[in-house]
Amino acid sequence: MKKLIGLFLALIMLVSCTAALADDPITLTYAEVNPLEGTIVGEVAKAFKEKVEELSGGSILIDIQASGVLGSEDQILDNLLGYGTVTDICRISAFALSQYGCTKATLLSLPYVFANRDHYWNFANSDLAKEFLNEPQTVGLPLRGLAYGEEGFRHFFFKNEVTDINSLKGLKIRVSSDPVMTGMVSGLGASATTVNFTELYSALQTGVVDGAEQPTANYKSNAFPEVAPYFMMDGHTLGAIQLIITDTAWNKLSEEQQGWIQEAANYASAKCREVSEAKEAETLEALKADGIHIIEVEDKTPWVEAVKATVEANINGQDEAYQQILSMK
Repeated sequence: MKKLIGLFLALIMLVSCTAALADDPITLTYAEVNPLEGTIVGEVAKAFKEKVEELSGGSILIDIQASGVLGSEDQILDNLLGYGTVTDICRISAFALSQYGCTKATLLSLPYVFANRDHYWNFANSDLAKEFLNEPQTVGLPLRGLAYGEEGFRHFFFKNEVTDINSLKGLKIRVSSDPVMTGMVSGLGASATTVNFTELYSALQTGVVDGAEQPTANYKSNAFPEVAPYFMMDGHTLGAIQLIITDTAWNKLSEEQQGWIQEAANYASAKCREVSEAKEAETLEALKADGIHIIEVEDKTPWVEAVKATVEANINGQDEAYQQILSMK
């Protein structure tokens, strides 16, 4: 009898331990280069976290690491691609994957490809966008795209006074390590200078670069107006973004859990569309109130002409897809 009781108690303990393990939540680390507060991408991160934890009943937790604490965008991508084990999910610039063989992503960063926000969202919600999101899988990268978003049109900003396109000639302008950005800046007559985003403030402050470019909200939230108070609204690119997840993280989830992650990504994308234009307008008014010099670009024709060669050089034989995007206006 004592032996049976002992076996019974051992069985209860085993079941209890198994249940406890089953109840342990899965924690996925989400990397974001920009601050969580005051940015469109911060709102995307919070919306994603909120929806994942709601749908999963807390069985999946999203640990957001913002403000570049996990490194620059390139460092985070290297991490996701297997050179580290910290990051599971991140928000990246859509064109960032172009340097890893995703040529479709390049089309989204071509200057003046999107006429306005509606044009972009027509693409982001299309079947063509799904093909673009799936490209990492087709080129053998160990990650997958979940959804697109945007953080507003990107504009140039400078330490010293500028008036028009001619003011850019000879200036050192910060770019990421991307051929489209480098080509665009060079086409405008400036000198493209690669600087990590996390070092950009000091690079502007010390004169390593004369200017840079970012969406309006990121310009303000990263305190760039303190060191570069001339904001030239040329709107060369709409800041397309995407959420990506590693295959390692994806494959440890059940089919139901994967569905929750995808639903949360779609929710965050919709939230992004809802807040981006309002946030951009609100931020612009705040910049004006702070005395930042806002330079409007009334005629973009000379800008478009100046970067035409860069556009043609970076279509990379994807003329049909490029024309599809242009036709979605």
